[in-house]
Amino acid sequence: MRAVVVSEYGVLPEVREVPEPVVADGSVVLKVEATGLCRSDWHGWMGHDSDIVLPHVPGHELAGTIAAVGAGVSGWAVGDRVTTPFICACGSCEQCLAGDQQVCPNQLQPGFNYWGSFAEYVAVPYAAVNLVRLPDDMDFATAAGLGCRFATSFRAVHQIGKVAAGERVAIFGCGGVGLSAVMIAAALGAEVIAIDTNPAALELARTYGASHTLEASADTVSQLRDLGGAHVTIDALGSSDIVQQALTALRPRGRHVQVGLLPNGVQLDVGRLIGQELSWLGSHGMPAHAYPEMLDLVAQGKLNPTQLITRTITLAETPAALADLSNGTPPGVTVITP
Repeated sequence: MRAVVVSEYGVLPEVREVPEPVVADGSVVLKVEATGLCRSDWHGWMGHDSDIVLPHVPGHELAGTIAAVGAGVSGWAVGDRVTTPFICACGSCEQCLAGDQQVCPNQLQPGFNYWGSFAEYVAVPYAAVNLVRLPDDMDFATAAGLGCRFATSFRAVHQIGKVAAGERVAIFGCGGVGLSAVMIAAALGAEVIAIDTNPAALELARTYGASHTLEASADTVSQLRDLGGAHVTIDALGSSDIVQQALTALRPRGRHVQVGLLPNGVQLDVGRLIGQELSWLGSHGMPAHAYPEMLDLVAQGKLNPTQLITRTITLAETPAALADLSNGTPPGVTVITP
């Protein structure tokens, strides 16, 4: 099969022929119909993820059709249209049995600790707990974005941040995760404030329901305070400076949700955290069993993740697009069709 192969960190990958994945017991192999290009893929390419072993195939948000079914997998057949969370949980540990597959200690992640979906085929382990059947009317490009950015944002906004109608939500960073969060928070009835350095991203945020947009600057916190402060802040980019701004902009007893990765760590203003009784919450993906609520809202037209897709590229164009993320994240979501 053709795949994007990383041979050295930070060096332009190449598209070449590699062996197709072999279907293992309890797993399936998918023919990749669409896969998203995400900043997390860039972090992996740069060597920020210790799980990656070179040579490596990136890609973790995907949708496709089942091409092979391993022994012990029931209820699924070749040709079924599916997606999967980027966290493939084992299904049998204490966390999984409690329904918390997103923090499974035995998790496998395509594109990180095994070869991912920047390829024509990809394996999905522990298929019984990680496959999500797609609605017949959902196209593969839309479904690919659900596995990471949109589902991650849905859980961060709705299930972790518990955003309620009438609350003011400040979202820092308007890449794929941030714009998804804007759309979801607005659909929940929140007053959304979108913050980014890119005017084009802010224009998209207004399209997706942001009530206010702010170009990130040294005055961001004062502007947020002028608007009344935030009940909830979300770092959808991953920045120590953003975390400090977000905590400072929160109203008393506000909630901060950390979604963006922080490879260099962070220093918290613990005094403010304590004195204002703020909550600093982590959010990491969403398990397969939690998808139906999100899919129902899509079916009802209350959420429209298709709107987030701004670019579609081929596998051959992927290495350059991955490298271009070093210059910043383009507005919207980029989808690859292998």
